[in-house]
Amino acid sequence: MASRRTPSVLGYSLSLVLLFAACGGDNESDTFSPDVSEACPLPAPITGRAVRVATTVAPITSIAANIAAGTPTEITGIVPEGTNSHTYEPPPSLAATLESADVVFINGLVLEEPTKELAEANQREGSVICELGTVILPASEYVYDFSFPKEGGKPNPHLWTNPPMALEYAAIIRDTLSAADGDNAATYQANYEAFALKVEALSEAVRTASDTIASEKRQLLTYHDAYAYFAKEYGWTVIGAIQPSSFDEPTAKEVADLIDQVKQTGVSAVFGSEVFPSTVLEQIGNETGVRYVDVLRDDDLLGGPGDPEHSWLGLMRFNYVTMVEALGGDASALKSVDVSDVGPDTAVYPQ
Repeated sequence: MASRRTPSVLGYSLSLVLLFAACGGDNESDTFSPDVSEACPLPAPITGRAVRVATTVAPITSIAANIAAGTPTEITGIVPEGTNSHTYEPPPSLAATLESADVVFINGLVLEEPTKELAEANQREGSVICELGTVILPASEYVYDFSFPKEGGKPNPHLWTNPPMALEYAAIIRDTLSAADGDNAATYQANYEAFALKVEALSEAVRTASDTIASEKRQLLTYHDAYAYFAKEYGWTVIGAIQPSSFDEPTAKEVADLIDQVKQTGVSAVFGSEVFPSTVLEQIGNETGVRYVDVLRDDDLLGGPGDPEHSWLGLMRFNYVTMVEALGGDASALKSVDVSDVGPDTAVYPQ
């Protein structure tokens, strides 16, 4: 699989043109400059009981469940599916879950700050908080855009919609769990290798399906820009995102500019969110005669726990098929990809 930094099975690396957008610059000018060396410390070994893991958004919960399949590791999701992970305020009742966790996996990159703050406030000695996205993405590769302007200090955090980056998440999870539970390190490694094969197959299918669309037609206008890193990886262009950084509706001028942009670029579809319906996108579709597709999901898995496609793999395939077919491409390569989990998903997903 071609990738900017595909992780090996031996360890992980630590290291768009958008409407109203400017991509990230060098470290000196970035407003978000974390200490990456502290973003994911390895936990001390856990003995005499199962490792307890807390995760934030459902795609991270799903990836962790794939790596932990067949082990005693207990995984508990925190952020309910179908909620806005940027603004989600965890209830005080989650403090006990976070306090008992040996590892808390979060996306980082300033995505789930209220949850991170609660985790830090209840972190006990020996436990670790691991910011997956913060670890793998150098500041030079941050993407800033309409939903995540540079002056707001928050880079686009949606790395998991880009398969190579999701695989890097899996590698970090593997190594973190292996440090905590050395007795099951071989299982975590085997699960990672099996998961990597599935991710590589999905990635190749994305490239095959993308190639059925002329490059100038691979354009995305979405409600929330969750596909900036995906677009850079697979040769797509994100021409705009409706939702501003304030999470309010865009101004009338911004809507008018987007309508002009759609007319000028000849984009054939605009994409909304099933979780956050947008009357603005529908308006743009109506005024430009462009198809409005409102079923994309950023981090809301398909179906419910136990369903075959309730997984990161199933979610990504659904979104890619939706985008490819809406733009007139052939998604048959994607539809043939096996999106089943590596093993039974025993994670507890919040309701």
